[in-house]
Amino acid sequence: MGKGSGYGKVILFGEHFVVHGIPGIVSAIDSSTEAEVTKATEGLNIKDERKTAKGYSEEKRLQQIESIGRMLKAMNLDPKTPLNIWIGGTLPGFSGLGASAASSVAIARAINEEINLNLSNEKINSVAYEGEKAYAGNPSGIDNTAATYGGLMWFKKNPAGGQDFVERLKIHRPVEIVIGSTGKVANTKAMVEGVAERKKKNPEKYDPLFRQAENLAKIGRKTLEDGDLKKVGELMNENHRILQEIGVSSRELDLLVDIARKQGAFGAKLTGGGGGGCMVALTPGKDLQGKVASAFKTAGYEFLSTKIGVVTH
Repeated sequence: MGKGSGYGKVILFGEHFVVHGIPGIVSAIDSSTEAEVTKATEGLNIKDERKTAKGYSEEKRLQQIESIGRMLKAMNLDPKTPLNIWIGGTLPGFSGLGASAASSVAIARAINEEINLNLSNEKINSVAYEGEKAYAGNPSGIDNTAATYGGLMWFKKNPAGGQDFVERLKIHRPVEIVIGSTGKVANTKAMVEGVAERKKKNPEKYDPLFRQAENLAKIGRKTLEDGDLKKVGELMNENHRILQEIGVSSRELDLLVDIARKQGAFGAKLTGGGGGGCMVALTPGKDLQGKVASAFKTAGYEFLSTKIGVVTH
């Protein structure tokens, strides 16, 4: 039996913009997806036991099958190789936490172990990127990179298709966050394509917003490294405003962001593709984290209390 794991993530700065070559900051979280793989006599048999948002598994099932075929091909294996695959772990299948990338990395590692391919982390990352194309169309690469390596990273996609730029960042200590889930499954592929289409049609509106997002990421990096969490929170709030303007937030996301801010979160924004999925609140200290989590619970939303900046690999 081959086993593997992949980390969940939150994007602190830069979702959607990273697809277009603007830098972003992503952190792995201390929740992961686990996979176990054994050779089968026929077919692809998937048992998905992750805690999921309602409809997540059904919605993503066909994409999941395509993803596994793509990854097998990237490993120079027959895409129809018969396998038994079990998926579980502590990372819920909420949209926006990089759940598809975490499962792609976990499955790639488990196949690698079961079939004795001896692939490096770098190769696992590129295999998982191929798998991500089934879920995101033109993925940024940020999710699979976080899922593979863990930690906190400065990420810049190479739009020409060459090597992406990834730099590990250090922060003073891990910081508590609360992730709130809208309970709605987001179609990342449609959201990414929608932004690209609107940007092409209306560059006068979108180009300045993209420049603002790039500037925010650069300032965000410095403030994170300096440990100025109040300022990081303000920048996250500003990032959410820009994401609203490019049309990727939703009523539920805005509501969760508002609840978090009213409870004293340093900052809050959607994370991931938007249109549903999740948001993240910066809540340094157990007390503030508990207060925001409790408010989400009272409002009837699922949440995950976790940390960013945990060095995992």
